Amino acid sequence: MGSIITLAIVRSALELGFIYSLVALALFISFTILNIADLSTDGCFTLGCAVCATLTIAGHPVLGLAAAMGAGVLSGFVTAFLQTKMGIESILAGIIVNTGLYTINIAAMGFASNLNLFGCDSVFTWGKEHIGGNWYTLLIVAVIVLVIGFAISLFLNTRLGLSIRATGDNPDMVRASSINTKLMITIGLCVSNSLTGLSGGLLAQYQKSCDINLGTGMVTIALASLIIGETLIGKGSMLRRILGVILGSCLYRFIVAVALRFNVPPECLKLVSSIIVAVAIGLPYLKKQFHLYQNKLAAKAENQHYIDEILSEKFSGKEGQK
Repeated sequence: MGSIITLAIVRSALELGFIYSLVALALFISFTILNIADLSTDGCFTLGCAVCATLTIAGHPVLGLAAAMGAGVLSGFVTAFLQTKMGIESILAGIIVNTGLYTINIAAMGFASNLNLFGCDSVFTWGKEHIGGNWYTLLIVAVIVLVIGFAISLFLNTRLGLSIRATGDNPDMVRASSINTKLMITIGLCVSNSLTGLSGGLLAQYQKSCDINLGTGMVTIALASLIIGETLIGKGSMLRRILGVILGSCLYRFIVAVALRFNVPPECLKLVSSIIVAVAIGLPYLKKQFHLYQNKLAAKAENQHYIDEILSEKFSGKEGQK
């Protein structure tokens, strides 16, 4: 077991877990809070990666991360526009934006399928120079994600944030309260997609490269992290739920890292992700069914015990008469 799980594997899983947790937080806002299935996540993640990589090569790594968030905001705005102004269903709107982003991503990368960031300065090279050691990368991404998670928790507890949460719970009631639900959806999707873009930008600087197919399957990964976190943490305060999403992302990356150590082929990772998602989503239902089955067996045993007592009293009474 020690040879399978090493300190380097744990550190790498945590680093990727924190980076991908931003996408899980984005899905938390769109899917859990707004109750919208945003399928533009794959393309938006690649968009953030492409924009950040291009600016990082130009010598502006911090500006690249900010631009990645801005590009995500634009992606979220277009998705929300298709839903709120053109009456397109959320799933179709996400598919349309995701399809269109492929060409935009190629253009952002200078019409190349991949970019190489080796030799370019990034926030991680800055961390290596000023922090040093083997944990500077984890420290940087952990601080960024935790600060953003805390900020999202504060935002969702403001008047505007509560209006966004209410829009996802009961849009008819929100409209009756003279709150613009279309604006709430637009703001929510812009915020969520900005996190997706930032995640793509961080990953570009982390792995020093960008590929046009990098975001493929990102919805599955984020959904797995989200479900794992909600299953482990459950309901509670907004900050607790957000921390649960981050924890779920780290656990998911740890599971993937362990799978790779068992020589699972890289081309099978998408299948592993799908299985993890299926198990994570089905686990609460299976637990509920197991408890119902236990209660059913307990009730059956109690009824049988009651019947045995009645029969025992009946036969003992007959024996007494004889």
